[in-house]
Amino acid sequence: MTQKFVFFWESDSPFSNWYLQSFIHEEQEYNCSEQYMMYKKAMLFNDIEVAQLIMEQTSPRKQKFLGREVRGFDQNVWMTECEGIMVPGLISKFTQDSYSHNCLVETGNATIVEASPYDKIWGIGMGKDDPRATNPTKWEGLNLLGKFLMKTREAIVNG
Repeated sequence: MTQKFVFFWESDSPFSNWYLQSFIHEEQEYNCSEQYMMYKKAMLFNDIEVAQLIMEQTSPRKQKFLGREVRGFDQNVWMTECEGIMVPGLISKFTQDSYSHNCLVETGNATIVEASPYDKIWGIGMGKDDPRATNPTKWEGLNLLGKFLMKTREAIVNG
């Protein structure tokens, strides 16, 4: 963490979708936000079979794999809908666990950054040690997870 940026990537961070922390959203329990995201993605495209398989998995890696198998997936539709899906789920995640809640609130006004060198949609497409990581105009990725975490933080702090 720097004063201006909070970088995360590994699954040991509560900001990671792979961080194992159970939460309930709309009367459904999820073991992590990756499971939530992949389940909701499958449901958005009416792939009930894959959605059920995702809910049977405890491994975020397997959940992600299954999420890539969603039939009828349309990237444009997903990009339009994912914020409205993810932010409410993240609010549930970060309001049901005091440790995660405190971690998020303690970021203050810092920019939250998924410093994944591999993910150019949910992360910035580079690691935190890359000299360009502290310059958002140089990022190779969209940092959607970071953006949605900041919207979650704003919703929690502002009630």
